[in-house]
Amino acid sequence: MTTRRHFLAQTAIAAGGFALSASRAWSQQPAAGPEQNQGQVAPPSTTGLVASMRTAARTTPIHHTKLTDTLYMLQGVGGNMVVHLGPDGKLLVDSSIATAAPLLTHELSKLDPQPLRLLVNTHWHFDHTDGNAAMHDAGAFIIAHENTRTRLSSAQHMDILDTTFPAAPTSALPQQTFGDRENLYYDNEPIDLVHAPNAHTDSDIFVHFRNSNVIHAGDLFFNGQYPLIDANSGGSINGMIRGVDQILQVVDEKTKVVPGHGALGDQSSLSAYREMLTTVANRIEKLKLSGQSLAQVVAQHPTADLDATWAKGRMTPEMFVTVVYNTL
Repeated sequence: MTTRRHFLAQTAIAAGGFALSASRAWSQQPAAGPEQNQGQVAPPSTTGLVASMRTAARTTPIHHTKLTDTLYMLQGVGGNMVVHLGPDGKLLVDSSIATAAPLLTHELSKLDPQPLRLLVNTHWHFDHTDGNAAMHDAGAFIIAHENTRTRLSSAQHMDILDTTFPAAPTSALPQQTFGDRENLYYDNEPIDLVHAPNAHTDSDIFVHFRNSNVIHAGDLFFNGQYPLIDANSGGSINGMIRGVDQILQVVDEKTKVVPGHGALGDQSSLSAYREMLTTVANRIEKLKLSGQSLAQVVAQHPTADLDATWAKGRMTPEMFVTVVYNTL
């Protein structure tokens, strides 16, 4: 789906997927002041947000779900992870929260005795990369899209959290980067790392385990939830739709699709997610092209018939409408 307008470069509703792990106490009041976009959702209070996530990650169990004989999905406080097991050692996709590292290492050791050798980041956000340094210190070589290293190398501000994340330590930075795609062969498993430009961020990739017919979609896919789109990092609603389309081109009815957040998905759930994204984008585009302001569009509740199905995460309908409006 391509709209008739380019997305705006700036938006005050930009967000990272890690907010899904935080408190739901996000303000839904319109921003005040004639110079601001009326109807826009105010940023949440973020005092202690990252600290609280790190505290929770210390004790929150990490659970695994078997996908194949060699692949497992791991879920904890941060974004969903996938681990590949084999004689060449473990390959891990995403690293969760730094303070979860002991629990993550323990869970990995329960699956098999081989050491961790390789870590792949699906994008730069905190809840997917905060554990990078710990995994690197444990022996992992880190691979990611080039924009992931760029963004981790400098401070990044997230408007919706009113928070600036400092540059990551050197040990947390990807040691190998790529542009459009990278192909790995790990324990005879061909693994495609594919970039989806300007989607959730400008650094998103999905990871396709071809022989196993498993995909880690990263935050291109929030299963059963309205997604967050980080416009501060170059994300956009149309980019999200194009990214989902890239994944749909390589899935079939038997593919297991691991979302960045939410339960394990498949071709059907990913297609339903794509339909929701395009429906909301098309509705809001028509309203925006008719000259309606953000406040007017939010007031019309254009997602009302979808909310029972999709408003189950931390992204409220008002916030999702705002980010879609601002990135069209």
